[in-house]
Amino acid sequence: MSQQGYVATPPYSQAQAGMVGYSTGFGNPPPQSHYGAYGSPPQGYSAPPTGVFKPPASSPSGMPPPPVSSQYGANIQQNGAHPPSFAPPAASASSMSAYGQPPQSAFYSMAQAPPPTQQLTNQMSAMNIAGYGQRPMQSPSSSAAPQQFQTSPPPAMGHPPLSPPGQQPSSLGSLPPMATMGSMQAPPMGMSGPPGPGVHQPPLGPQAYQQQPGSPIAGPYGAQMAGPQMAGPQTGAFPGGFPGGPSQMAGPPQKKLDPDSIPSPTQVIDDDQAKRGGQVYATNIRGQVPPLVTTDFTVQDQGNASPRFMRCTTYSFPCTADLAKQCKVPLAAIIKPFATVPKNETPLYIVNHGETGPIRCNRCKAYMCPYMQFTDGGRRYQCGFCSCVNEVPVQFFQHLDHMGRRMDLYERPELSLGSYEFIATLDYCKNNKPPNPPAYIFMIDVSYNNIKSGLVKLICEELKTLLDRLPKEEGAESSAIKVGFVTYNKILHFYNVKSALAQPQMMVVSDVTEMFVPLLDGFLVNFQESRAVISNLLDQIPDMFADTNESETVFAPVMQAGVEALKAAECSGKLFIFHSSMPTAEAPGKLKNRDDKKLVGTEKEKTLFQPQRGVYEQLTKDCVAQGCCVDLFLFPNQYMDMATMGDVPSHTGGSVYKYSNFQVEINGQHFLSDLRRDVEKSIGFDAIMRVRTGTGFRATDFFGAVHMNNTTDVEMAAVDCDKALTVEFKHDDTLSEESGAVMQCALLYTTIGGQRRLRVHNLSLNCSSQLSELYKSCETDALINFFAKSAYRAMLNQPLKTVREILVNQTAHMLACYRKNCATPSAASQLILPDAMKVFPVYMNSLLKTPSLVGSTELSTDDRAFYRLMVMSMGVEETQVLLYPRLIPLHTMDVSSESIPAPVRCSEERLSESGMFLLENGLSMFLWLGQACSPDLIQNLFDVPSFGHLTTEGTSLPVLDNAHSRKLHSIISSISQQRAASMKLLIVKQKDRAEMLFRQHLVEDKGLHGGASYMDFLCYVHREIRQLLT
Repeated sequence: MSQQGYVATPPYSQAQAGMVGYSTGFGNPPPQSHYGAYGSPPQGYSAPPTGVFKPPASSPSGMPPPPVSSQYGANIQQNGAHPPSFAPPAASASSMSAYGQPPQSAFYSMAQAPPPTQQLTNQMSAMNIAGYGQRPMQSPSSSAAPQQFQTSPPPAMGHPPLSPPGQQPSSLGSLPPMATMGSMQAPPMGMSGPPGPGVHQPPLGPQAYQQQPGSPIAGPYGAQMAGPQMAGPQTGAFPGGFPGGPSQMAGPPQKKLDPDSIPSPTQVIDDDQAKRGGQVYATNIRGQVPPLVTTDFTVQDQGNASPRFMRCTTYSFPCTADLAKQCKVPLAAIIKPFATVPKNETPLYIVNHGETGPIRCNRCKAYMCPYMQFTDGGRRYQCGFCSCVNEVPVQFFQHLDHMGRRMDLYERPELSLGSYEFIATLDYCKNNKPPNPPAYIFMIDVSYNNIKSGLVKLICEELKTLLDRLPKEEGAESSAIKVGFVTYNKILHFYNVKSALAQPQMMVVSDVTEMFVPLLDGFLVNFQESRAVISNLLDQIPDMFADTNESETVFAPVMQAGVEALKAAECSGKLFIFHSSMPTAEAPGKLKNRDDKKLVGTEKEKTLFQPQRGVYEQLTKDCVAQGCCVDLFLFPNQYMDMATMGDVPSHTGGSVYKYSNFQVEINGQHFLSDLRRDVEKSIGFDAIMRVRTGTGFRATDFFGAVHMNNTTDVEMAAVDCDKALTVEFKHDDTLSEESGAVMQCALLYTTIGGQRRLRVHNLSLNCSSQLSELYKSCETDALINFFAKSAYRAMLNQPLKTVREILVNQTAHMLACYRKNCATPSAASQLILPDAMKVFPVYMNSLLKTPSLVGSTELSTDDRAFYRLMVMSMGVEETQVLLYPRLIPLHTMDVSSESIPAPVRCSEERLSESGMFLLENGLSMFLWLGQACSPDLIQNLFDVPSFGHLTTEGTSLPVLDNAHSRKLHSIISSISQQRAASMKLLIVKQKDRAEMLFRQHLVEDKGLHGGASYMDFLCYVHREIRQLLT
């Protein structure tokens, strides 16, 4: 590959101008971009003569470029367009015939789906998928020297080449044949040679991949895989599907590849649960890979932080920067410093060193932890991060035992555990004085829309009981948090609710340009003391504004008022803002409608997601400086510039909630459960975090709901149990295999009781000069979290098409590097995936189809901006289920069992007319009912006699006294408990209008707004890998 070939300029990478291979008709290459891949000059694979490898060309859809006929020689045949989904299983083929294509009607307003010509042959049926280290099937062309990756070009017709008799690979034992494809019998799956390292010999079953992690699957007749025959951007293709050649040249009938033979996330999740579920995971081994986020396990802290607090993209860092550049696997940690610890695990220990404060290294300021080495009889210690030798303070001295360990090793959390807290001294407090307990201020928009919808009344009723459940310190009788109330439309109303008053008093501030707080005493009060006055106020607010006609609102002055109130009270806190419309009243931060669908798909599309600067930028800084977190509950009926309105919450550790077209009876419960969870969750205020590392590498980039004033300090006005920060690391020297890579995340914050504390999480990883070690210890779920956040940040500065190309290129690079350096040499027609990353392509394809990245005019700009803000602060669990939702069959559930039924693959193929499925992705939940669903089940769940009697408009799920109803409610409640946000259940009938909302979550299928199916994407990535290797 040429030096200027593929991915990697410090920003990230682009196609370079003027390279051979693609006609210039594809548009100019994008300018240099800013993005988070590996820095430094582009690094090739080997480096054949320049220009051998072609840059990604653009295509109208922004998906990967079309095959150009010269790429493979003249004998490639474009075999027809793809149908939008794969054929249903034979059993239900007749009943589901209409299901393969979305019904065409004005409502779906999508391009006409391509005709269902048979599909994907030369490539996918011949594509062998091999896992980690396993020796894949040798094809005749690769029996030569191992470096010979190319294979003979595929023949011109649609039939795969036949291996000459006598050259069939030797197979292990007797293997069952693959499923018959068309009328021809496929040959047995062959595996030659012993399994490689890290692979257990799988039992061979008819379902090739699912029972065989890490084994190759031979296609019919051992055929080589040609480049995918993609449907082109001609009329008939899905918008954003893969571009390709003309579809008129449909070849002869083609055979189907069984979709079960490509790697399945549900299988990977089940396997990990079977292998590691229910076990105790002890953290005493450096660089061990934890169970998946979906697995149910118990953590025992023995010197490294629990994976609930920290997960890494790989647990074995490459020793040198060159190796890191070569493999393109990002080195990152996803840190959730306040993650909830399950009841059966030990909460963090609190260490109090009194006046002297925590013990730290003199040079690098790292806190005392298990990686410090004591010497000289216990009088000195060597820092595990910078190797500086420090004197042990007199009060901390302890003798060493015959092993050189301190005698009090197991009595001190900071010497034996991965995570613990120190009580901070006054040196760690603002102005060297102890902080006050935080305050919660409730700010309610009382404009016409909110009064009319009944929202204001709903909020006031809820707050009367909710304020009893404010979070409190362990063991405290009541919460120390103070509360205050503001209502507003074009002007602001503050309320004095001092306990001595008989009636609350209202003070009005109508000059919103110079915001001040009209009262100090009586605005922020203890709820228990002022309960009667507050209850009185909450009764009066809905009546006070019942006859309002004011529909204009202000927004920035509301946040300004909150910050000023906290400043006056000298405390940190949180603003709960309930807001309904775009702030159009004359005031600072007034917004205008800038939504423009004409920008979608152009260079300027990124401006739709960039917040409007000025007032809001300054507000962010003020909020962070004061420790004021903003939580925003939005109730829009039209465009409201989510990118700007969500900007302050997303930089202050806050959350944004959105309820479009709010109606109390439909969305009321959903909103209340979000509000309850938001008020009650554990949280720390006025936080500052630093990530320290050992020598040889450092933290270079931070992604999350945070603010950065400099390059090292991560500032968060607040940090709660759902917020995660993704940190990227780069080498600045060589790492050693003996000492490994150590990191320490230290978070200084104020507790809800007003105490200043330091929370420390330590993690040690392996280092290796073997890339195979890195790939073996990768974690797909953490990788995709990193890619999602880095892409969502990049889309503010780069065209979406560039961002999508970068993601695809990097996927191909990581897998090609594995193929070249770690896999046993084999036919280039085989797609070989590392075992730990075998489902990475399905997650990456799903990310490319997310609303923010897909670029369709059918999606609202606010929804896309909202989705982007949500993902930026998500942890690994949240991004995993968001990008691969759970699809749970309910028609076969065992009502007597306690557990949730096993999910199936997230594809339309798994649905059946007689079935009922629950789909959830952490943000939304759907109950899908097939047309031929059993009347008994419908009767038991909905109390109506059959499918036909069911109306889904506004239907909720009744609570009925029978086993099926109880079981379904228990499944829904146990799913809801696992998730960070509450999910509203939508009931969807097959072939209903609302079904499109449900279908866009079936991530293995073609995207409704553009984007490829999993199978097509895998083929595309395979072709890219083959190009990189030739």
